[in-house]
Amino acid sequence: MLTIGQVAARSGIAHTALRFYEDRELIFATRTTGNQRRYQRSVLRRLAFIKAAQRVGVSLEDIKTAMDSLPADRAPTRKDWARLSSTWHAELETRIDALTRLRDRLTSCIGCGCLSLRTCTLQNPDDEQAEHGPGAPRLMPVAEGGE
Repeated sequence: MLTIGQVAARSGIAHTALRFYEDRELIFATRTTGNQRRYQRSVLRRLAFIKAAQRVGVSLEDIKTAMDSLPADRAPTRKDWARLSSTWHAELETRIDALTRLRDRLTSCIGCGCLSLRTCTLQNPDDEQAEHGPGAPRLMPVAEGGE
């Protein structure tokens, strides 16, 4: 069994974060008669799992859902990681695509320098109302005999 200080030192995760993860039931500790936390060694693998998932942008809520499918009394295995990380693959691909589009728009914006609300793809992406001219065409009064 490891103390919270030992877990913090070996994992590189602050005491406060360990208590936070415990409150969120991502990791588990037992208590001594003096009410001190004691962690099984397997908590180090669980923490590595949490850190890896966070590094690729998985939310703590999604990590919790994934961790709930694992037994609390053992470390996640390579097979566990492969199964759980595959569920995040599509979401990560979607984020990568969105970030790539943002990067490409940002590059064109820096090259242009206009920051025009009418034409800038950063400020006004996929503007469907541009063909109706400037302003708020949906809020403008309709001319008699027109649309």
